[in-house]
Amino acid sequence: MDQMTGDGVAEKQVAEKPPAEKPTGRARGIDRVIALMEHLHDRRAPTRIADIARDTGTPRSTMYELVNTLVEARWLELRDGDGTVYFGPAMHYYGSDYLDSVDLIRKARVEVAHIAETVGETAQFCTLDGDKYLVVLNEPGRRMFRISSEIGIKVPIPWTASGRLLVDHLDAEEIRRFIPSEDFTLPDGRRIAEDEFLEDMHRARTQGYVRTTALVDRFTTCLAAPVRDPSGRCIATICFVVPADTTEEAQQVMIDTLKASAERLSPGR
Repeated sequence: MDQMTGDGVAEKQVAEKPPAEKPTGRARGIDRVIALMEHLHDRRAPTRIADIARDTGTPRSTMYELVNTLVEARWLELRDGDGTVYFGPAMHYYGSDYLDSVDLIRKARVEVAHIAETVGETAQFCTLDGDKYLVVLNEPGRRMFRISSEIGIKVPIPWTASGRLLVDHLDAEEIRRFIPSEDFTLPDGRRIAEDEFLEDMHRARTQGYVRTTALVDRFTTCLAAPVRDPSGRCIATICFVVPADTTEEAQQVMIDTLKASAERLSPGR
């Protein structure tokens, strides 16, 4: 992911990138496959092929041809009876292969499952994807009514506890350039003052964890601790999502659990 790539490497890659070539038919086909996959991911539900074609701006005949090819490869599957299409079993295998290939995520899967079982609350492992926050792993707790966030959904950084840690290596001007101004407005219309966000960020860096309440959900508290690389940069977070009325004593136990877990996950620390 973007934040795990060193700045020097990124700059070198940009500098060495060859001049853009005129898209070929094959390249356009790849772009359409990507658009199809992104559309299904955004919808999070089986979707009619004609609707995908319309929403992605792809000719209907081309979309049907792409879908047929991807169904044969088991990337997609047709849902019987309703004329919709969704991700197929091959995508699960590829995703599992990816998770197993990334050392940090592989270790985080064990940690997240362990602390969710130990504490009984929903535990997550989160990171950045571009200028948005992303839940990579989510393990529900034991509550009958569970609080959770969907894996893979991009969320504005200021809406989250983890976001205040994931950008704590940036100064005030860099924050303003990196986070879109509209992302400081919560879904209910409340606006987070940029100075308040910066204060939260610096406080979190100092105390080694962050706690937020009633951001996206007025009845939810999020507790997060940073996973840092050898240079001290936060590359991910591990967190609990709990009811806002959870006692201070219980929250302190969770904070201590998160900090210990994050320390175990921090490479070279």
